[in-house]
Amino acid sequence: MNEEIISNLELTIPIERSIQAELLLLLGQYPSHGYELIQRLNDAAFKSGEADAATVYRNLRRMDKDGLIQSHWEVGESGPGRRLYELTPYGEDSLKLWAQHIAQQKTKLENFLQAYFQFEESLFKRKDGVKRT
Repeated sequence: MNEEIISNLELTIPIERSIQAELLLLLGQYPSHGYELIQRLNDAAFKSGEADAATVYRNLRRMDKDGLIQSHWEVGESGPGRRLYELTPYGEDSLKLWAQHIAQQKTKLENFLQAYFQFEESLFKRKDGVKRT
């Protein structure tokens, strides 16, 4: 297959769209500071790409403004204060919707692959001189 065609295929949800679901899931597991979230996101088995700090913090601010998460400053005995982020009930509902959407996409992709493998098998049979059914 032409490498240029392959490189132009974009079969994943861009990080700008999926990062919200990923952050909601991580915050649902337990509240975290921004830097810790970046580390957890980059270590996650479901990550959609390397997340940079600017993207994460931009999304956290937007999600906080939208009521999906809430945050507050924690001041430690040493060092500067850090913002702690946690999931809200509205964020839990949004996470459930994301999970449903991803499950639907997974089903569609599995259906596509099943149809493709059937097609691929028919091509193989035609090349071997077997009549197509």
